[in-house]
Amino acid sequence: MTEREIRAAVIIGTRPEAIKLAPVVLELRRRAVPAVVVGTGQHRDLLDDALALFGIVPDHDLELMHPDAGLNEVLGRAVERIGAVLQAAKPTVVIVQGDTTSALAGALAAFNLRVPVAHVEAGLRSHDLELPFPEEMHRRVVSLVSRWNFAPTAFAADQLRAEGAGGEIVVTGNTVVDAVRQILGNKPQAIEAASYPVPYLLATAHRRESWGRPIREIALGLRDVLREREELSLVFATHPNPQARGPVEAVLGREPRAHLAGPLAYDQFLLLLRGAELAVTDSGGVQEEGPTLGVPVLVTRTLTERPEGVAAGAVRVVGTTRDTIRTEVSRLLDDPVARSAMAAAGRTVYGDGHAAERIVDALLRRAG
Repeated sequence: MTEREIRAAVIIGTRPEAIKLAPVVLELRRRAVPAVVVGTGQHRDLLDDALALFGIVPDHDLELMHPDAGLNEVLGRAVERIGAVLQAAKPTVVIVQGDTTSALAGALAAFNLRVPVAHVEAGLRSHDLELPFPEEMHRRVVSLVSRWNFAPTAFAADQLRAEGAGGEIVVTGNTVVDAVRQILGNKPQAIEAASYPVPYLLATAHRRESWGRPIREIALGLRDVLREREELSLVFATHPNPQARGPVEAVLGREPRAHLAGPLAYDQFLLLLRGAELAVTDSGGVQEEGPTLGVPVLVTRTLTERPEGVAAGAVRVVGTTRDTIRTEVSRLLDDPVARSAMAAAGRTVYGDGHAAERIVDALLRRAG
């Protein structure tokens, strides 16, 4: 099958998907491969803003989300609407990324229509269906029905082989490295129009399993660190979901050196991350972006499906208790040698910035 005979449909629902699939879309376009971009609207404004950084506008907007929509409602609506688009577009491959509801729905809709599925960032596993919930189940099912499982690391590929995943398993690197390099390639090293005094910590918290008390504990631990260190500031990029944002605002809203930034444009976030002393996060993406940019990362979870950063020494898993977070952050701040070692350890863990090329190469090589 030649490049002109391949027709791709790329399913994108959230900002992380947009960031990690944008390099693939751009590479398909560079090779003159027709590609329909289907935006599900799972993250409405965040999705459009992230795609705009790469000059991508979705060909379809499915407008899935409605107030108070539950997981089953969103998934059912997504499968139906994506399926209708696929029936009209008649792609020869459907590309999904990661573990979101949009990725699962795209894979199921394609599978039911007997369209081959390509899973970008396949093989991440926590081996606990509750952590993260429901993403661990999503990523397992997507890999099960995929013809191509594009693993970001050799470890992820081994996970797929161990569970007997079907299809072709290809180690590509993580497309987030492609995205980071494309976005920051022409950016200055300093933070543009610096709004936050240095030195500062950068924090995020949004995981569903952390809503409520765990996020409050994270905020309290960081508040303790601030009150012990007059020279330090905190930038907390809060999530738009009030379940994640509310506890942070309640604890840190009146702290003079805590800056609650709200959702940031992705290029602004990367600039802030690059300038931080360290990052405290439950985000999967920051566990990859931090090491790539040479920023130590403390992960506020009990386990991670991205153990490569931990094994390399660039990431530490610290849980969600107030005292532990205060202790671990303080320990790292007090040890510049350890911070330097963590900063150097992870720069190549997630690839060389050519993952999208390898993905498209594999599709062109084996799509027939």
